[in-house]
Amino acid sequence: MKNLTPFVLAFVFPVAASAFEALPKKPPVPSLNPVTPAKVELGKQLYFDPRLSKDGTVSCNSCHNVMAGGDDNRPNSVGIKGQHGGRSAPTVWNSAFLSVQFWDGRAKSLEEQAKGPLTNPIEMGMDSHDAVIARIKSIPGYVEGFKKAFPGSKEINIDQVAMAIATYERTLITPDSPFDLYMKGNKKALSASAVRGMGLVQSVGCTSCHSGPNFAGPLLPEGTGFYQKFPTFPGSSYDSKYELTADEGRSGVTKNPADKHFFRVPTWRNIALTAPYMHNGKVPNLPEAVRVMAKTQLNKELKEDEVSDIVAFLNSLSGKFPEQKMPRLPGSDGVTLVSE
Repeated sequence: MKNLTPFVLAFVFPVAASAFEALPKKPPVPSLNPVTPAKVELGKQLYFDPRLSKDGTVSCNSCHNVMAGGDDNRPNSVGIKGQHGGRSAPTVWNSAFLSVQFWDGRAKSLEEQAKGPLTNPIEMGMDSHDAVIARIKSIPGYVEGFKKAFPGSKEINIDQVAMAIATYERTLITPDSPFDLYMKGNKKALSASAVRGMGLVQSVGCTSCHSGPNFAGPLLPEGTGFYQKFPTFPGSSYDSKYELTADEGRSGVTKNPADKHFFRVPTWRNIALTAPYMHNGKVPNLPEAVRVMAKTQLNKELKEDEVSDIVAFLNSLSGKFPEQKMPRLPGSDGVTLVSE
């Protein structure tokens, strides 16, 4: 299954039957990392703590702001020392429903994804995972927090750090959007424009990729990605205007030329809150993103009233956000942890 192309996947998992589904209120949870209150609380502290970065300036929340749309509304995120990455930060909201993480799918799980930014020199910049653990162990409150979250474990390790962060992220679910309420029987939950847009995304062909409850493709086993070539129809004016072909996508991970310009299909959930758009953050607003996708992926040019209706439908996918309170972070007891 892991080597199937996006087109074969679309055949194996019929799109028409699953194009429109309400979002479940709970995501899949791996058996090796069950959710517990202590683990959620620890993961939340780690998620918000900039001391996990080399210079103490960047936390997970810096790029994936859960006080907003789960991203940072920048074309490219800013890491330590003001460095910029090459891609737009995906939203963390509902990421627990994705079977792979990052635009290129290089992480097979939320746990694997959580480890990457910690030592990425552009992002959080720690010298090694051992350095991350040493810093965490120097904070007494975290030592106690890990004992509660992982009872019976003798040592704090990077897998536990990732498991705690991933557990917190699995609480970041936004159900009961107007679309979800409509799907559950409240036919007044959507405007007439949004209903027309819902029909258009299916008739135009958008749901050949953006299907399933997360509108990111079918729900697949963890580690099995759902990818699509972008642009599928190269050569439009959008290619140069928004530099759509500069990033080679998944081939940078697999080193397989056949994966050139393939990306994980992103979610439509809360998409109205996560501008700018595309993997490189070059497209500034949602109506333009709809035009770009119609032309580059379906070779279609939409009328402006069609764009407006599709945008109305996409706006209906913004769900209810569980309240997030900033956690109290454990102190370092009179000792600085950051020397740079």
